[in-house]
Amino acid sequence: MSVVPVTSADLDAAEVSWFAALCSDDYRFLGVPEGDLRSSWEHCSTIAKTAEDLGFRNILCPSSYQVGQDTLSFVAGCAPITDRMNFLAAIRCGEMQPIMLARTVATLDHMLKGRLTLNVISSDFPGEKADSAFRYRRSHEVVQILRQAWTQDEINHEGEVYQFKGVPTDPAKPYQQNGGPLLYFGGYSPDALELCGAQCDVYLMWPETKDQLAERMKAVHARAEAHSRTLDYGLRVHMIVRDTEAEAREYAEHLVSKLDDEYGRLIRERAHDSISLGVAHQARARELADQFGYIEPHLWTGIGRARSGCGAALVGSTDQVMSEIESYQKMGIRAFIFSGYPHLDECESFGKRVLPNLKTCSLPHEYGRVPTETPATPLGVGERR
Repeated sequence: MSVVPVTSADLDAAEVSWFAALCSDDYRFLGVPEGDLRSSWEHCSTIAKTAEDLGFRNILCPSSYQVGQDTLSFVAGCAPITDRMNFLAAIRCGEMQPIMLARTVATLDHMLKGRLTLNVISSDFPGEKADSAFRYRRSHEVVQILRQAWTQDEINHEGEVYQFKGVPTDPAKPYQQNGGPLLYFGGYSPDALELCGAQCDVYLMWPETKDQLAERMKAVHARAEAHSRTLDYGLRVHMIVRDTEAEAREYAEHLVSKLDDEYGRLIRERAHDSISLGVAHQARARELADQFGYIEPHLWTGIGRARSGCGAALVGSTDQVMSEIESYQKMGIRAFIFSGYPHLDECESFGKRVLPNLKTCSLPHEYGRVPTETPATPLGVGERR
């Protein structure tokens, strides 16, 4: 299997991240809501603090209009209660006026002392049904304006959506003076790949077969190469890891044992990205899976029965999951965003079984940030990475 060039080609470590269930997407039994697992400051901030204590390097904070908490407010609240882990905050391009967004991001970056990364999203807004190509053009402009706000003395932009001339950027300079926060992005259409290749730093993928992931990486690299750029690559996938494969598979079946498929469909369709090309690929993976839901020996698609977006989990023993992660790393994948149900329990399960065996790092910045590699041990109280 061929490997595409990556920004962090010299790294033998990976950025290992967890997921904050801000969008009321947390269950003991998939598709069966429980009050104490609904999105709340107490529940989700506990996930974040636990992930940091265990040694995760970043945590994805998602965004939803229908359920859950405001992403940027949540990240701001986590700044004073954490001190090592990065926060990967989802931003919906066009939701906020770009110069105001640049200022908000810069403020957050200072609050976090540079521990901020961003996940760029190009979805419809409530009541909006915009053409996909237009949404990506709008996002392209937003990112251009953000880059100007973070790196130049004034903003000058003449675009299809936004026009600014001579706007000073003094309030919008982030803590990270090497180009601002890293930009992560996931999308599947040609317009999405163009946006990522031209503007973003890390291309995030949802779980598919390794051959499909490799082809997707090649396609994105081609678009980045056209702009004389090289990207890093990431994988967002759920985790079910136990001491034995049998125990892991048994838990997977337990997780969906109370799932009503009609209710699962309603959960999938409530998301604004439910008709996206990426979601369609996840649905196709479920169709191609075997009778137990596996599309590869340890890649189980059952999660997607009640979740829009990332719809598969790695299922196996500690050694099996380690081997899968190593094979992804050999492909050139340097960033991993893991999650599991319930998120706090599975954070601890992965954090104690697998994470101590992984060499972790923060991804290097395209504009010159030097990565610091760390030993393969969880952090203790007061330690820094």
